[in-house]
Amino acid sequence: MKKRLGPFLVVAVVAAFLVAAGTVMAADTIKLGVAGPHSGDLASYGIPTIKAAELVVKEINAKGGVLGKQVELLVEDDVCKPEVATNTATKLVSEGVHVVLGHICSGATKAALGIYKDSSIPVMSPSATNPALTQSGDYPNFFRTIASDDAQARLEVDFALDVLKLKKIAVLHDKGDYGKGLAEFAKAFLEKDARAEVVFYEGITPGAVDYSAVVQKIKRSKAEAVIFGGYHPEASKIVSQMRKKRMDTVFISDDGVKDDTFIKVAQKYAEGVYATGPMDVSKNSMAIAANEAHQKTYAADPGAFYLNAYAAAIALLNAIEQAGSTDYAAVTNALRTKDVETPLGKIRFDDRGDAIGVGFSMYQVKDGAYVELK
Repeated sequence: MKKRLGPFLVVAVVAAFLVAAGTVMAADTIKLGVAGPHSGDLASYGIPTIKAAELVVKEINAKGGVLGKQVELLVEDDVCKPEVATNTATKLVSEGVHVVLGHICSGATKAALGIYKDSSIPVMSPSATNPALTQSGDYPNFFRTIASDDAQARLEVDFALDVLKLKKIAVLHDKGDYGKGLAEFAKAFLEKDARAEVVFYEGITPGAVDYSAVVQKIKRSKAEAVIFGGYHPEASKIVSQMRKKRMDTVFISDDGVKDDTFIKVAQKYAEGVYATGPMDVSKNSMAIAANEAHQKTYAADPGAFYLNAYAAAIALLNAIEQAGSTDYAAVTNALRTKDVETPLGKIRFDDRGDAIGVGFSMYQVKDGAYVELK
């Protein structure tokens, strides 16, 4: 007589088969995680990264994929909040991502990096500029396709002193890792230079409806300019309230404000505002192609950090191809030693994870659009 398998044994065998099959299926794709704010006030910073990843993956998959495998996108929203980013990172790790494109905000990036580090997953941000993310040495798994805040703050201070010839400057920040970090660098650079005086320094509360109290303090300080470290929701309110009080104080900010959403919200009050942002690479042939692909696919112009994200997606997947595997040590070594052509130009990464050859430019809102200043 043939022995019949008991019901529990049958279930166990089937379950084991499904687990094994799942393992094989997982190995059949290269998993690229995409993390950032895809909803909320800062979604305009995160959604362009999704679009960039989609376009890069579509093109690479059409050419046969990476290491002969198709690339699969796993997209998770962190709303730019550190406490959400840890959950986002944990989920992506549990889903078996090989590399991660993101996060977007410095605070969220910092909160998530330890989780990826413990799982030996390379992470590349198109926008997280806090210097300590690379300079501290705490996150050898982290790379970025944007320069850090110390370079950005240096440009803002040099512009204020050398070009605008300002003498009295107020420095504000939003108390976050990104905004406060940038403001601290700006303040330090100003204090080392005898040509100007920091007449006011303060942190504001993000998300407040009214900033009239801090605007009044700026007015009383007789500051000729404000250098603000933070994002566009707060900047648009501060600038609008300053202009409504007939204050012509110069407003200088960062790539967190160099976004079309700032102009849409601040409207006429945005005119004349200065902001640093990634260098204009619009004449780069790959940048032209990437922008045209976005317009053709989504019938819209790309948003903030789109080209930086496009470059990051290319760099991550190229590193896997160059490494010949998804092995962490091999991929990170490829990122540091192999040049790759991107919309930002030919780049590779230094030992800290910063992209070599990537920097910032100064922009100004003119006739309702940001224009790069030469």
